[in-house]
Amino acid sequence: LRNRLAGLEPDVLKDPICVGLFGSTGAGKSTLLNAIIEKNYFLPVSGSQTCTSCVVQVNTSRNKYYEAKIYLLNDEARIIFMEWKDELKNLVALMETEEDSEKDGERDENALKICAIYGEGAEKKTYKELCEMKPIVNIPRSRCLVFKEAQAEEFSKKLQPYIRTQNINDDSEAELSEEDQRMQLWPLIKNVEVTLPRSDEIPEGVIFVDIPGTGDFNNKRDAMWKENINKCYVIWVVSGLGRIQGDKTHENLLNEGMKAFQSGMCRDMALVITKSDDLDLEEYKRSVAAQEHSSNYYKLINILKIYVPLEGDAYKLVTFVLQKKLPSNSEVLQKVDLVYTVSAREYWQGKNLSKEETEIPKLRKYIWNFYASEKKKELKDYVEETFVILSLFENLKSNQDKEHLHAEKGVFKEFIVQKIRELEKDIEKCFALMEKPFNEGITEAKKSYKKIMDNFLNRDCGYQGYHKTLKAVCLKKGVLTSRKFDRIDINEALAQPIYEKIDMVFGNIFRIQLGTRATLKAKLFEFKSTVQNKMEETKTKKSLAKGCLAKFLQQEMDFIISETEQLILQRKANIYRSLAVSIQRDLLLCYQEAAEIRGSQAYQRMQNIISQGLKSEVEKGMFEKAIEEMKSEFQKLK
Repeated sequence: LRNRLAGLEPDVLKDPICVGLFGSTGAGKSTLLNAIIEKNYFLPVSGSQTCTSCVVQVNTSRNKYYEAKIYLLNDEARIIFMEWKDELKNLVALMETEEDSEKDGERDENALKICAIYGEGAEKKTYKELCEMKPIVNIPRSRCLVFKEAQAEEFSKKLQPYIRTQNINDDSEAELSEEDQRMQLWPLIKNVEVTLPRSDEIPEGVIFVDIPGTGDFNNKRDAMWKENINKCYVIWVVSGLGRIQGDKTHENLLNEGMKAFQSGMCRDMALVITKSDDLDLEEYKRSVAAQEHSSNYYKLINILKIYVPLEGDAYKLVTFVLQKKLPSNSEVLQKVDLVYTVSAREYWQGKNLSKEETEIPKLRKYIWNFYASEKKKELKDYVEETFVILSLFENLKSNQDKEHLHAEKGVFKEFIVQKIRELEKDIEKCFALMEKPFNEGITEAKKSYKKIMDNFLNRDCGYQGYHKTLKAVCLKKGVLTSRKFDRIDINEALAQPIYEKIDMVFGNIFRIQLGTRATLKAKLFEFKSTVQNKMEETKTKKSLAKGCLAKFLQQEMDFIISETEQLILQRKANIYRSLAVSIQRDLLLCYQEAAEIRGSQAYQRMQNIISQGLKSEVEKGMFEKAIEEMKSEFQKLK
């Protein structure tokens, strides 16, 4: 009991709650986060261009200083450079393509990385020449760099070289001192943790995670990207107003967010429309929709939730995406606020809107309410747990009941073992619900795989430079993150017809709320209640001391089930992704062969290898093997 009491976490209220800002490059995530933490230009911002180069976590503490921890890709400088050279080889291979003559003003992302490490003009060098060059950056000996500053402005300046991606048209790059250039480590950085002094704006224990784009070309940073999304309790899908009005990026991002909802710790999500101050007020007032409403700017901003041209409206879009994946009685679908239309620029300038009208305070209030709700539950559980242990201390004053307790132990163990067997059968029934959607998914995947691959391989806008993209996809085993195409994942795309069939059932089985009897949570709750009721019988018949012992054992059962539920949440990401992982494994040789193609008609030859290889693997049972992989993961969890 002493060990049990000592094992309780003393800082239970400091357990972090992660809020992920998830969106495509240039959506304004860093600008939004600066407004929420009440620090204008604290994190680097750059209009509509890509700016943040890695995952940045921001939280507050009771310290008086601003602190940054910069984590490199590995523990040792030697290994960092070995891994960098592997990535460099792929980057140079992509830079050397003969047909790519696209000029788009912004330096190619591959060139940006190479130049950050080796200096201006390095993107024109061969791999061998680069290996012989001395990097212009200083590689630290420690995996983690730490620095502190008392003033926010000084801290922000010091932080920028580590997380800011420079662009070819960015004049600030030319102004960098030689010392600053040596600190341009962003291609070698895994993630950055920023801690602010205590703030009235955000609660201590909430970590905002600025998740750049939709992944990363580097394997470790891409893994970090997935890991951060999966650990977020809340996901805000951030999209600029221009994209809401003009393309389907926001819809793709919502679908990416839903994958996190299905496979991670996420309990809530919303669409946050940024840059609403880009709206032309006079132009909007002339529209038919606006004529029916007041000319008040605040109302115009808010009716965007109704009149955004999205085959409906933004609110309906979010609801539609959620309803496709989640049971109809899920808590997130009952929310009134699924869409926030914010204006960070107006928050600071206040020309047309008050701070309240920008909806930044509304987002802050949401975070405070979510935090208070979660921490209230944690604190209640903590106090009850401590009280029960202390009560048992108080009432177990002798070992006089020792022999009787040992006699009951055998009977009780037999009862528990029987209930575990029943639980096993119940869990098998849960997973058996997947069988029908599995079969439907395989049928649909076999029908649509050619069309899915054709959509990727055949382009309406021409092929100039596209074989460079295809080569990059093959080098990265079917998955590529780029500024131009966001995230390409052939493996997930091929698995999508199966996901569409299983998502509703999968979401119901693994849902965090209690829901129906078909959920794992309900099966565990039923098991726990049966065992605790048996303990209750002991408590009512025996002495106060034995009553306290029964109460303690009931509490231990709560603890065990809670730990099991956490394990399920941690493991379900692997289960959910197992389909795409299995498909990637089967197509690996196909990707490798295509990536090695060079010379004339390279694109057509790569196209043929991929198409024929895919057809061959499907005929060998690629989709059936993917299903078996997921079933195997279910069994491991059981």
